[in-house]
Amino acid sequence: MSMKDEFKAFIMKGNVIDLAVAVVVGGAFGKIIAAFVDGIVMPLVTYVLPANIKWEEWVLGKFRVGAVLGATVNFLIIALVIFIVLIKFLGRFIKKEETPAAPATKECPACLEPVPLKATRCKHCTSQL
Repeated sequence: MSMKDEFKAFIMKGNVIDLAVAVVVGGAFGKIIAAFVDGIVMPLVTYVLPANIKWEEWVLGKFRVGAVLGATVNFLIIALVIFIVLIKFLGRFIKKEETPAAPATKECPACLEPVPLKATRCKHCTSQL
């Protein structure tokens, strides 16, 4: 098989296409969440903090501690918003798969009739289970 054929087979696999779609949709969703955090959540945070504190500009020698702190806070806020939107809000609308109940019977190896799980003899053919 030539490299061209192998590459075509690789690209046409379903999981590669699904991954590409997920990356594009995830990027668009990330922009929505970032806009929500920048436009709504962070202004609410500035109301809580005093007006004269610019914590994102803190430095410790040559280390920009405030930038790291700001990125960390932004990450935590974005993760919280995604959790609330996807898990708590949208999770209510998505049906959860029910786990199947454990079987209450087993099959007799001699006559293939169903018998209760705890039975030691088949009631149909009386063979030992």
